[in-house]
Parts: sequence; C-alpha cells; structure tokens
Amino acid sequence: MSMTQICLILIVNSLLLLSSKVESFPPGSRSILREFSKDNAVSTDYAVDFNITNFDAVLRDTLATFAIIEFFAHWCPACRNYKPHYEKVARLFNGPDAVHPGIVLMARMDCALKINNELCDRFSVAHYPMLFWGPPSKFVSAAWESKEEKSVIRVIDDGRTAEKLLSWINKQLGSSYALDDKKFENEQLLSNISDPGQIVHAVYDVEEAKAIAFEIIFEHKMIKSENRASVIKFLQLLVAHHPSKRCRKGSAEVLVNFDDLWPPDEKQEIVSNGKSMLGNFQICGKEVPVGHWMFCRGSKNDTRGFSCGLWVLVHSLSVRIEDAESQFAFTAICDFINNFFICEECRQHFYRMCSRVEGPFNPSSDFALWLWKAHNTVNERLMKEEASLGTGDPNFPKIIWPPKQLCSSCYLSHGQRDDGTSWIDWNKDEVFKFLINYYGKALASPFKDKDLLGSEVIDGAIDDLAASTNAVVVPVGAALAIALASCACGAIACYWRLRQKSRKYYHIHSLKNI
Repeated sequence: MSMTQICLILIVNSLLLLSSKVESFPPGSRSILREFSKDNAVSTDYAVDFNITNFDAVLRDTLATFAIIEFFAHWCPACRNYKPHYEKVARLFNGPDAVHPGIVLMARMDCALKINNELCDRFSVAHYPMLFWGPPSKFVSAAWESKEEKSVIRVIDDGRTAEKLLSWINKQLGSSYALDDKKFENEQLLSNISDPGQIVHAVYDVEEAKAIAFEIIFEHKMIKSENRASVIKFLQLLVAHHPSKRCRKGSAEVLVNFDDLWPPDEKQEIVSNGKSMLGNFQICGKEVPVGHWMFCRGSKNDTRGFSCGLWVLVHSLSVRIEDAESQFAFTAICDFINNFFICEECRQHFYRMCSRVEGPFNPSSDFALWLWKAHNTVNERLMKEEASLGTGDPNFPKIIWPPKQLCSSCYLSHGQRDDGTSWIDWNKDEVFKFLINYYGKALASPFKDKDLLGSEVIDGAIDDLAASTNAVVVPVGAALAIALASCACGAIACYWRLRQKSRKYYHIHSLKNI
C-alpha cells in the first residue's frame, strides 16, 4: 500500500470520527452556533427558527394574534449583536413559560442559508436585520414590496433595542408590557364576563384539556377491562362533535387503533413504549398547545386552567349533539368523569349529580340545560368554600352562569333569600339559545385542514363550526365508520406504517392489560 493511500485512509477515518461526535441540526437552526460557546452552555432561544420548510405551517397554526419575523444573516455582526435584544422581548411572548402568551409570535429567518433565499427575496429583504409585523395568516404564501402602501404586513423601523422594540409593540397593541414582566404579574386579564367574544379563544383550551385528560389516563395506567367501554364511548363523542377539527381527526385515529394501544385481553399489559405510540397519533394535531391557556387562564398559576378547559369542552359537546344522541352523550360524559377524573371529591360530586337523573334525555336541549344547571351547582358549592378559605382566583371568582352582562334575557326575576343566598327564575329557552351561541357558534377552530376543507375563510380564520351528524353514535360499528370517514388518507397511511414498524416489537413482547 502506498503512502498516499495510507494518508487518504487516515484522513477519511479522522473525518468519520469527527462527524460521529457532531450533532446534526435542522436547516435554519442556530443551535450549532450556540454549541461551541466559551462555557459550552447552551442558552435558551425563545424566538422560533424559521426556514422554507416550516414557515407557512407554523404561521398558519400559531396561537398568536400577531407575528414579528426578523430576517437576518448568521454571518452579520450587527445581527449577532441584536439577538440578545430580540430574545429579551421574545421571552415575554414565546414558549410554554411565556409571560403574555398567544399575542405575538416572534421568529427569525436566516437569509444566509440557500434554502431560504427564495423566501427572503419574496419579502424584498434589503438589509440585515429587517423586522416585519403583521397577522400570522397574512405572511402565509405572501410577498412584500417596499412600494406597497396599503399592505397589512409592515416593516418595524424603530426596534433596534429591546426597549424600542417593546415600545413599538405596545403602541400597536395599546398595551403596557415591560421587559421585567414575570408570568402572572402585571397581567391585564380581560374578564370573560364583560367580553363575550373571548370564548373564541377557548378552542385552544378544549384542545389542551383533551390532550391533558388522555395524558393523565395513560400516565396513571387508568384503563382497565371494566372501563374500556367508557373511553370508547367518549372517543366516539369526540370524533363526531369536538369543536376542533384536528381533535376530531386525532380522536378518530386513536379509536381505530384502540385495541393496539389498550389490548382487551385481561392477561395482557400495554408495552412500555405505549406513551410514545400514543404520541405518534397526535390526538389534537402536531402543535397542541401546552400551558397556553387562553380563555381559561387564571390570574394565578394554580387557578382555572385544566378544570375550566374540561368544563368548556363538555359544554361545547352538549350543544353540538342531535336529539337522538342526548342520552348517549350524558352517559359518555358521566362515565368518563367517574372513571378518569382524578380529583376524587370533584369526581364524586359530579357522579352523584349524574346518578340523581331519573329518566333518559330526549331533546338535546334537556341535556345541555342539565349540564348548565350542574355547573352552576358546582359553582355555588365552590363559591362558599373558596370564600371561606381564600383559595379562589381574585380576578375570576365563581359566579352563577351566565351573568346578566352576557344574557339579560336569560333572567325573568331574581332576589335574595332570608339566609343570604340568591334565587333566580330563569328563562330556560333563552338560556339554551345563549348556550348554543356561546359554546357552539362562537367557539370555532381557526386551523385549516387542506384535505377536508375548501378555501372558505372568514376574517382570516377557517369557519370550523362543527356540523352535527345525524347518526347516533352508540354502536361501535357506526363509530368506526365515522372515525374512518374523519381520518384523511394521510392518517390511514400513517396507521399502516406504524403497524408495520411495530409488528416486530409486538411479536417479541407480549402485551398485558393494565
């Protein structure tokens, strides 16, 4: 072997050894730039890294009302110096620990990467860094020209420091955010009593509530042979009537694969990697919110949140069902809460209310009004407990719902009893109309589904008011038919791929029921 060949072999081996120690990073990521810092510590980036592959998808599905996109080049010294300023502001709005979530999505696009050249050209990027502001949906498949005077996408011309950028944002929003704001402090929470339009934001909360509920069920290994039917019935209800289209699709996929996730044989036990399997089904889509409570956000960390989201979810289901589904919906919700809600006292109180119902529900209005009455019963009980213990949310005390500010026509008369408690004579027809409008028509999903929807857009959001099905969802066969119809071809393909990949694993490891 010649010396040249030996040298070549040594060089190749060295390169292979080096490459095995270097982590790969996705296009557009600047993690590799952070990796070799002086102290080898990776700093937290709050701004989202964009590239041509995720630009439209993230902007289409974001929770935020507005977006700021910084176009930069990683070789630009001014961009590197500006990054700490941008991150100070991004900390307030981005990520699960955001101080003011759901308002502004802050992102970056590296124009020095060839993959992004076309996108940067579309926005006529003339210098670095260059900041754009606008509604997220307006950036999707869009372009910008400097000569455009009426474009909703605007250039931020005075954001060279964190202070200036936040001041610019405050002027646009009429807000008074500060760089030293901390979570749940100085938060100007709007009251859902005075602003009925806020319920539109609750679609994010019912998505998160559903995801958390099933996460709890799995992590606590709560599904047994005796309660499998209650999970299936609740999934059937979600497939047909969840207000979020992506949650209906996710529920359908879990329902189709239910026996693989939770085998019916009592002698079997779910495999140890079952949680990751469930994650593959994305029960409410790829970007289910985590910690971004919007309508259900409390003024303190330990108030509202999941319990509020779950109430909104069941109310939204109750106003979407058909008359023939009323009793099924009632038993599905009552059984699900009884079997899987892990607040023991709450579970017992709710199931006692369910048990006191004597006859079957017929019109859908009967079930919706029963659930409304049950919620007010819970609020009355908690009102007294929270008042005596001081554990309530000062900005969102428990009240009888709906208040007069939201539905004055719901009240025929009201007054005070001798013992200090209040009484209300309700106009139940008006209450039902309110519930239909509030938890039905106003609670819509803004997420677009290319496979199942056309291009109809209302004010930048998809008109996703769930159309009620005429089918009764009691039979499992009918539920599976609904599930299969709800799943797009991509979901079915994903299912078969998962089956093929997991077949070998299932062959090796026997399954036992939890």
